Amino acid sequence: MRALTTLRGRLGKADDHVEVITLGSGTGVRLFRPAGVDEPAPALLWIHGGGYVIGTAQQDDRLCRRFSTRLGITVASVDYRLAPEHPYPAPLEDCYSALTWLVGLPSVNPWRVAIGGASAGGGLAAALALLARDRAEVAPAFQLLTYPMLDDRSSATADNPNYRLWNTRSNHFGWAAYLGDADPHVAVPARRDDLSGLPPAWIGVGTNDLFHDEDLAYAQRLADAGVPCRVEVVPGAFHGFDLFVPKAQVSRRFFDSQCASLGAALV
Repeated sequence: MRALTTLRGRLGKADDHVEVITLGSGTGVRLFRPAGVDEPAPALLWIHGGGYVIGTAQQDDRLCRRFSTRLGITVASVDYRLAPEHPYPAPLEDCYSALTWLVGLPSVNPWRVAIGGASAGGGLAAALALLARDRAEVAPAFQLLTYPMLDDRSSATADNPNYRLWNTRSNHFGWAAYLGDADPHVAVPARRDDLSGLPPAWIGVGTNDLFHDEDLAYAQRLADAGVPCRVEVVPGAFHGFDLFVPKAQVSRRFFDSQCASLGAALV
């Protein structure tokens, strides 16, 4: 699966204007800057999906460029280390390293930086919001959580074990690889008791997605903790639907909803 993911990224259309950077921490970042913007711009730290065990930042080049172009923002996509070779907290620390670097860029408005991701990337974004709150060194303005992977317990509680693209067996493996010997009550966003003080959020998920119930439960817990949260539920949509059919009307509406919430928070 890793080989196929890498090949898919290489076969995709390359972005001639992406900056490929290696931070001092060793974390890789792909940077997309908005054209014609001279003053410090808002920014989005984007975290790719792949169940914590596969994927690369390059796979989301087209999506990151779309965010940058549509909203006139800087987008930094993180190449974090993957489990099981690098379990928690290594991937999360890579994302935190990229966030602190992005906030410090002269071309970025440090008070207008969002964090976001899809699937496992959405789970890491949620965990990053919690980590940033707890460390109190940086303060993300928004969290964009696209069908996020938030709760390891869904592998055992889901009604359907065979959801399209990402099923309970895959989910169990991904979480086991990521968690290693870590305490899930610390490492898993949905198991955290206190969600107060987090940045406003957008959560989007389809009804035929394994993560549907856990995402809506997390959204409700955010709201109960006083965190504004917009929820976008797509009837009939499976996990990753917008990546497979990006030009479909339902996918365009999904992206429009993301951009509307990001724009309201950042621009």
